[in-house]
Amino acid sequence: MKIDLTGKTILVTGASRGIGRGIAEALGKSGATVAVHYRQNKTLAEKLAEEIGNSSKAFQADLEDPESCKRLFNDVICTFNHLDVLVNNAGIFLNSPIEDETWLDDWDKTLNVNLRAAAILSRSAILHFRKRGEGRIINISSRAAFRGDNPEHLAYAASKAGMVALTKSIARGYGKDGIAAFLIAPGWVKTDMNRETIERYGEEAITKDLALNKLTKPKDLAPMIVLLASGMADHATGTTIDINAGSYVH
Repeated sequence: MKIDLTGKTILVTGASRGIGRGIAEALGKSGATVAVHYRQNKTLAEKLAEEIGNSSKAFQADLEDPESCKRLFNDVICTFNHLDVLVNNAGIFLNSPIEDETWLDDWDKTLNVNLRAAAILSRSAILHFRKRGEGRIINISSRAAFRGDNPEHLAYAASKAGMVALTKSIARGYGKDGIAAFLIAPGWVKTDMNRETIERYGEEAITKDLALNKLTKPKDLAPMIVLLASGMADHATGTTIDINAGSYVH
């Protein structure tokens, strides 16, 4: 069954590469208009928006800055007049041993980008969706939210765990306003952000931890986001969907 998202406007943060790019492309192929958020690579984001078509457009914002988060949402609304779905995908994965002098700065930056920005955008979306009578929020978390991560990524795991509570609270609190919220929890995904780690340890070392034979790719997550964006799975609101090749099942 082909899902038709024609007429829907969807904001995807961190959409210029990696998981976000895969999501944006899949949404576009289903007919959606995509607001392609990027932080630095304007050329790449604008090219992607053009390739997606459907009047899609690129939007710049530094998600570490609260005012920039608010401006991003307002710019999307001013451009398209409405939003149907918010996908909080953008995130950072900083290597921060506790011995490093930059540990606290890295912790603050990680929570600001991975969690606070998602909360600010979700708040704006909820206020907007309430007026429209419906809307969907899809948050990209991590298996690390449930099984933890290594000592160099304490902040990353904590930020992704915060997204779990944020998603469940939105689902429980705003369902009667027509708002649904979902959480996707990937494991290792073959992206630019993970390239250094994959090259350091090798794919075989990582796939040993998987139930399947291959590393997850962005295209493996995208179909589920398309389904959730369609509204066909709204009765699964508040749920967590593991897409991690069976490396963590809860």
